[in-house]
This record gives sequence, structure tokens and C-alpha cells, in this order.
Amino acid sequence: MNEKRTGADEDADLVSSCKKGDTDAFETLVKRHQKRMFNAAYRIAGDYNEASEIVQDAFISAYKNIRKFREKAKFSTWLYTIVVNTSRNHLRQLNIRRSREGLSLDDPISAREGNDPVSDSPSAFDKLEQKEMRQMVRQCMDTLGSEFREVVVLRDISGFSYEEISDILKIPQGTVKSRIFRARDDLRRCLKKKMGKL
Repeated sequence: MNEKRTGADEDADLVSSCKKGDTDAFETLVKRHQKRMFNAAYRIAGDYNEASEIVQDAFISAYKNIRKFREKAKFSTWLYTIVVNTSRNHLRQLNIRRSREGLSLDDPISAREGNDPVSDSPSAFDKLEQKEMRQMVRQCMDTLGSEFREVVVLRDISGFSYEEISDILKIPQGTVKSRIFRARDDLRRCLKKKMGKL
């Protein structure tokens, strides 16, 4: 009987090959997961270039530590943990650099125009409307503290369960739920305020 293999099963086979030194298997894992990892890093960091560096560093870290990965969790969950931690480190370093340059730590990181990973819509009017909405959402996301931005990205954008987010962030599920509630409430109020100004 031929059953369709799941992505997790295929990941497990590739991880097993990676642990034996198969670089082609790791390249396949990168191709399979890089888009979702980039989107997560972009939503957390709010900057295209930062997200690119974060994902590159995260995959390097994953490659170096692949033998430490235990198959208790899905490979994608482990990879998201690395991306979140790498994002935190990059943002911490960015804040240090910005403080040395005399910039406020509260200044949001601006995404470069034209590099939004969200695909364009066919209609010019729809494209403009979607671009304005994305900008408002991005601006509101920038107002959230990093711990709130992370849970929103993992839950609402990446689609992880509360349990998986708890594993990725190493915090209790109750904390995950309360942060998500607070983040969504803050986003809702921010968007309502911005849309009221239109």
C-alpha cells in the first residue's frame, strides 16, 4: 500500500542523512523551509535585510548543531526556535548599534519598500489598497514589544499551536495565551486608530 509521506517524515529522513554528513540533504531542508523561516524573521524584525541575515545565521547554526537535534519535536519547530533566538540576538545587537549612534531604541525598524515578502495582487487598485493595509499592520506590529510580536508571528502567521509555541519559546502555555491576547488587543486598537485617520 502506497501512502503519501508527510513533510515531517521526509524531514526526519533528511535530518538523519544530515547527521551522517550529507550536505545535499541539508540543502533540501533549507529549500523546503527557507520561505517560512524568512517570513517569520521578517515579521519579527520588520526589516528585509535583517531578516535575510537572521535566516542565513539561523541555517548556519542549524547545520552546525544538527547532530544535537533530537527527534522528539518536529524539525520545523526546532528550526523556528533557532530563528526566534537568532532574531532576538540580531535585534539586541541592532539596538546596541542604534544606541551608540544616538537613535532611540523605540524607533521601529522600517522595512525596505518593494521587498515585502507578501505577493502582489493583480489589480493596481487592490495592490495599492493591500500595500496601505500591510503598511498599517507592519507599523502596528512595530509598536509591539518583541515578546508579543513573536507570539503573534508564530500563532497567526506561522500557524503553530499553543503547545508548539510554548516549546519554541520555552514559556508556559498560559503565558503564550496571555501574550497572544494582549498582542491581538494592542494590534486591534492600533489598527482601529490608524484606520480612523483615513
